[in-house]
Amino acid sequence: MSSVPGVGLSIRCEELVYIYCTGDVDVVAVRGVDLDVDAGERIALLGPSGSGKSTLLGMLGGLIPPSAGRAWIGDDEIGGLTERQLLRMRADRVGFVLQGAARNLLPYGTATDNVRFAQRSISRARRSDLLQPLALLDALGLADIADQPMATLAGGEQQRVALAVAVANGPGLLLADEPTSQLDEPARDAVLDLLEAVNERFGTTIVVVTHDEEVGRRLGRTVSMRFGQVGHEGRKDGQFTVVGKDGSVHLPDEILAEWPPGTRVVVELDADHVRLTRRHP
Repeated sequence: MSSVPGVGLSIRCEELVYIYCTGDVDVVAVRGVDLDVDAGERIALLGPSGSGKSTLLGMLGGLIPPSAGRAWIGDDEIGGLTERQLLRMRADRVGFVLQGAARNLLPYGTATDNVRFAQRSISRARRSDLLQPLALLDALGLADIADQPMATLAGGEQQRVALAVAVANGPGLLLADEPTSQLDEPARDAVLDLLEAVNERFGTTIVVVTHDEEVGRRLGRTVSMRFGQVGHEGRKDGQFTVVGKDGSVHLPDEILAEWPPGTRVVVELDADHVRLTRRHP
């Protein structure tokens, strides 16, 4: 596996698809996603529940095999890795925060035990460059509960410990599913401060699924999904609608409120502008 641990990893997705069955019905959770994320970039995946954000994150982490399409983390195509290689990738180079903090933690261990356990596979030489368990916990305002068993901690505290575990190895890529969902504003800001610090110290690429637009603003780039597709992107130079390979365009919510599905629209190209005109019956 060619990428170096501790260095930001790029992401490339080509027509990524995931289909699952519920009863006798096939559901397309992710449909033809094309996405490029530069090494060291920070992005937020936004969108309503069921839009495919968490499924896409799971595919990027090698937890969910794609039904079609291809994805690369650094130079490695995820679909070409064995299960053992995927486990090694997640242990050394990709940090993952799953929804539901308890899924990320050893329930019988303390907060310090959990962070220390996450660093067990890192070489001694590289471990000296990492933030020590107490330093990580202190950055998240958790130093006073560092020696308490996980079962005694509140949900928000467990969530911050889960983030500390995910960044303990200074990963090249951090994938976090709703890491601030149960937190009040000061705790949320502490999480975002830590994400920025890890990004700056290790060059870690960060992809966060969130419903919180403030999280998106802090991370810098937003990618909005709807019906399993990327519809909009936000960057420092503005908000953009993304044209799909099939020519589809996701209109902003305020336009959809006025132009419901089935509305007939005339599309006209005028120099560098496209004009959409509603055609009334």
